[in-house]
Amino acid sequence: MSHYLLSCGGTGGHLSPGIALAEGLAARGHTATLLISQKRVDARLVEKYPHLRFVPIPGSPFTLEPAGFARFVVSQTKGFFTSVRLVRSLRPSGIVGFGGFTTAAVIVAGRLRGVPVALHEANRVPGRAIRTLARFARRVYLPPGIDLQGLRGDVVRHAGLPVRGEIKRLPREEACRLLGLDPSRKVLAIFGGSQGATVLNDWARRELPRLANEGIQLYCVTGLGKGAPEVLNLKASDQSPVSAVFVPFCDQVAALLSAADLVVGRAGAGSIAELLRCETPAVLLPFPHAADDHQRANAAWFAGEGGGLVIDQNDLLSVSREVFALLGDDDRRRAIRERLQRRDHAATLTFILDDLEALDTGKRS
Repeated sequence: MSHYLLSCGGTGGHLSPGIALAEGLAARGHTATLLISQKRVDARLVEKYPHLRFVPIPGSPFTLEPAGFARFVVSQTKGFFTSVRLVRSLRPSGIVGFGGFTTAAVIVAGRLRGVPVALHEANRVPGRAIRTLARFARRVYLPPGIDLQGLRGDVVRHAGLPVRGEIKRLPREEACRLLGLDPSRKVLAIFGGSQGATVLNDWARRELPRLANEGIQLYCVTGLGKGAPEVLNLKASDQSPVSAVFVPFCDQVAALLSAADLVVGRAGAGSIAELLRCETPAVLLPFPHAADDHQRANAAWFAGEGGGLVIDQNDLLSVSREVFALLGDDDRRRAIRERLQRRDHAATLTFILDDLEALDTGKRS
């Protein structure tokens, strides 16, 4: 049995694949400690996994703004010494970093202690942490078709995003029941990632009267700190009841994506992997300030796979037009689902687990 350190905090897009990998390791008889950030979103997501071990470590995002840069330096220094203590006490067989501001400290600490380290990048544009730390890694897992200049061929492995086992397509009627929705009515889901998206929430509020009038249910995940839970009871054009649900956080992602006839959302790698797994059509509005504009690259790839449309968040008139057109065209949505069903759902988790075990075996031989 081996023990692994998984650095995966900061966003749901980092933490979710870390959880998937930890559960995969546990199924093979290994153990893992997941290093997470001290952000509220991390604390909320891990509540559902009491069987896993999570350790918050200091860290903050990089910025050139003077006060923010000072916080970055201080928190990363604290995170480094915390990581050194963890590596020394736990003596892990390997360390896996999923990017973000919690990754650097533990990767450097592991390298200094001679522990094999691996990095996983899910976005179509590798982030700063992955680009900077790749020189220290024995493995760098990148999306198919993506490479990093300067890395040896035996370092790079092409793999998708490990998705939690619970994220799988459910029968629609069951999914609607879990969310308190009417399976006889269409469902539009607003899914702005683990932190929500104000522009999507505002768009949903503006379009709510028209959605209700056409008998379309709304389920909007607003994001933590962006409003209290709320259920609105509205009327369709024939005066029949239609519900609109606003929640700050959703820990029933499989149910949400299985119930939804269409999703309007951001284009983080985690969200896209979950849309693919649940075969859900989507209209994606990439976050325009994402580092290196990686969400736009993710969204373009998803659209190229036939999963839906990409629209700039400044063009909300087009968002409304396309959303209502898609919701009104059952054949078009069915064709999108069929394209997603035909995709090769590669056994990403199994591939990474096998490779990590091979690295550990090679280290001990």
